[in-house]
Amino acid sequence: MFAVVDIAGSQFKVEENKKYFVPRLSSDVDKKVTFDSVLVFSDGKSTKIGAPLVKGIKVQAKVLEHLKDDKVIVFKKKRRKSYRVKNGHRQQLTRIEVTKISKPRASKPKEKVEESK
Repeated sequence: MFAVVDIAGSQFKVEENKKYFVPRLSSDVDKKVTFDSVLVFSDGKSTKIGAPLVKGIKVQAKVLEHLKDDKVIVFKKKRRKSYRVKNGHRQQLTRIEVTKISKPRASKPKEKVEESK
């Protein structure tokens, strides 16, 4: 079972009981977070594709920690002009563990009541 979820503008293919690094979330550590913007859902038997979202499916996750990614060096140079600029950047990340992907409940078909006249 997997789902494709939109988290902070990025799309992630998530499965239950797996850990992921996502862009920094504003919630605290050890708090539960719910993502309801599910784009695709598959339970192994059938696949539901949203237009743009799949209704009734939510992904629950637990925030494990906040951290920084590895440093990325940005180096600019123009030859023969003695122009050199070196900058670095570390992306803020949140590590989450997906605890549950909730399926929508199957609705029972309503019985039609015929009126006799």
